[in-house]
Amino acid sequence: MYPVELVPEQTAFFLCDMQTRFKTAIYGFDELVLTINKMLKVAKVLRFLGVPVMLLETQRQKSMLRHFGDLHIATIEKSLFTMMTPEVKALLRERPHVKSVVLFGIESHVCVLQSALDLLKEGYAVHVLADGVSSCNREEVPIALAHIRQAGGYITTSESAAFQLQRESGTPRFKQFAAVIKEEKENTVRTSQHLLQHRSSL
Repeated sequence: MYPVELVPEQTAFFLCDMQTRFKTAIYGFDELVLTINKMLKVAKVLRFLGVPVMLLETQRQKSMLRHFGDLHIATIEKSLFTMMTPEVKALLRERPHVKSVVLFGIESHVCVLQSALDLLKEGYAVHVLADGVSSCNREEVPIALAHIRQAGGYITTSESAAFQLQRESGTPRFKQFAAVIKEEKENTVRTSQHLLQHRSSL
């Protein structure tokens, strides 16, 4: 049984299909990018604990993680809706310490949902960021998140997941972590008001 909490050394970030060409199609795209950028800043602070980031995209475009060095494990093209492609399964087999996945990206009711279900089927604990996913139609999002929860996934927020990964205030990196949270405060309020208002009943 994998842990229900997020343990930094056992956690991977999965960023699903974020491409700028979807900017005008996805509800709350700009707020979604703010959440993703915050989580990537958190990942940088936590990198000494070995939190890996994996990005999958469907087209040959510049990766959002191209400046993240060894923190960025892979960018993989896919035609499947799920992120659990043969290539990703192989990467996970090479990293048996990974037991939990923080999942965010688009679209909630298609690629995010199918990725979550496949990860759960493989035995991973899946934590989906409610303020880190969206769809073309905002009404799809709470239904997709409810489906993931019913299947055994965890629905959380970027702020909650970040503090779970930081775990305590007495570490040398807490000042850097706290600086990120403070720097992102206004963005967190903006994304919460825009993206969570239709998902708060979950």
